[in-house]
Formats: sequence, C-alpha cells, structure tokens
Amino acid sequence: MKLIVRTGLAAAVAVGAFAVAVAPASAAVSTANAHTVTSAQAVVANPKTIKPAAYNQARSTLAKAGSQTAAKSHPIHGKDDVPVSYGTSLLAAARDEFRQTDRKLPAKQKKSGMSIPHYNAIHSAAKTMGIDRW
Repeated sequence: MKLIVRTGLAAAVAVGAFAVAVAPASAAVSTANAHTVTSAQAVVANPKTIKPAAYNQARSTLAKAGSQTAAKSHPIHGKDDVPVSYGTSLLAAARDEFRQTDRKLPAKQKKSGMSIPHYNAIHSAAKTMGIDRW
C-alpha cells in the first residue's frame, strides 16, 4: 500500500516538474500574437431603446462619411424612443457599405476592412447611440 502511495506521489511530482519546465517555453511561443483581456473590460449589453435625437445624429454622422444607406434613411420624429434594432441595422448597413467601397484600398490604410475615416465614423455613430454590438 505504501509503495502505491509513494509511486503516485512521485508521479505527481514528476508531472508537476515537467509542466513547470515546459510551460514557459510554450508560453513564449504562443503569446506572441495573443490578445490580452482584463477582467475590468466587461461587455455591456446594448440598450433596449435609443432616443430619436441620438439616432438622427448617428445617421447624420454616417451620411456625412459617405453612407448612401444612412443618407436615404428617414430621420425619426414624433416618438419618445425607438427600438435599438433601428440603430444596429443602420450601423450594420453602413459597415457593409463602407467595406464594399473600401475593398480595393491597401491593407495598411484599412481598419476592420474599411478606411480609417469610415471606421471612425461607424464607431462615433455607435457611441452616440450607446450601442456596443451591431
């Protein structure tokens, strides 16, 4: 019985020593392109509704950046709140439109598949409406 316990403990120590010896080497290789996420960065859910003024301002921002979809959409008026889906649809349509427009740009002039001014316009509009995911 004592032999079994000693053998088990010896095996556990050997595995632990091996893990300690191998972990730094494999960590150095795999963390070169790793994305670090801290626990302080919590993902906040989109609001259920947005104010028409925020939607209209975001729509204007996207239209000024060159989105034909945003330019053709109608401003919202006469309502207290609108569903967040209005904003997410507007952002997604403008994103797809910008990516299509910017597809031939060199990679170093793009961020997330679109030109940097288009990227900034999309994120400014999203921030205006309080939308994190679209």
